Amino acid sequence: MNNRWWIYQRERFPLAQHAPLVLAFSLSALIFSSLLREDYRFPEPAAIAVAFITALLFFLQLRIADEFKDHEEDCRYRPYRPVPRGLVKLSELRWLFIGCGLIQLALALLYHPPLVLLLGITWIYLAAMSKEFFVRKWLVNRPLIYLWSHMLIMPLIDLYATSCDWLVAGLTHPPPGIFWFLVVSFFNGILIEFGRKIRSPENEETGVNTYTALWGVPRAALAWSLALTANLTAALLAANQSGAFLLTLLVLLPAYLTALFLALRFSRQPEPRHAKWIELSSGLWTLLLYLTLGPLALLLLR
Repeated sequence: MNNRWWIYQRERFPLAQHAPLVLAFSLSALIFSSLLREDYRFPEPAAIAVAFITALLFFLQLRIADEFKDHEEDCRYRPYRPVPRGLVKLSELRWLFIGCGLIQLALALLYHPPLVLLLGITWIYLAAMSKEFFVRKWLVNRPLIYLWSHMLIMPLIDLYATSCDWLVAGLTHPPPGIFWFLVVSFFNGILIEFGRKIRSPENEETGVNTYTALWGVPRAALAWSLALTANLTAALLAANQSGAFLLTLLVLLPAYLTALFLALRFSRQPEPRHAKWIELSSGLWTLLLYLTLGPLALLLLR
């Protein structure tokens, strides 16, 4: 428990939070793709392992990329973080990043070599993101463009996860309904990003760019609510493709209304505990959505 890498993951990439969400994400991607192919079998363990491990490592690579991008600001405003305080070095994180890539490559080659093409496309976008598309100052001054340009990595990761089904099954291109599932992932990413950067006024930090500091509490809460609404809409359109529209509506609508209530409460009473519920509900909503579009839909339709 005192190992520095264990401390690093606990602070910057808590596996207890990320692993269940990424597993639900991977299962949902595989099952949704198979439902579109009218294959109602549960995914093979090998497909689950490749999709899950590769996706989890993608998200770890995103975290490592952030350590490099934000290093100067972290040293100035957030010296308590692991890298500025010397717990781990950037050079060590660089090797960890490369190691993740080698594992991803090995999994693709061992399971289904054509997966390497989609893996490479995602790597290229990840590399461009890591360099802020070579226009960092321009992007930082345009928060919305910054947000959606970085969230486009989510559909790419999702496309790779689904390809562990449709590409392995012999298809040369994704089933048409996959598009809406990729849109779901895009808005899930936006929702989580909004959720983790919404804070009460007393919890704002100098040098930390949050949406509540940028837009104010009511507008930030509204932006989160709009992302949630777009997410629900995309989920219903995706479910309509797989034949699980009614199930998705019945499961997600109560959660959607509850989340809207939480956003309204935070907007009127921007207290730390209410802000925490916004972040927590972002993760819970995403978990429920993926479980609904994937495993629950499979149980209903098989």
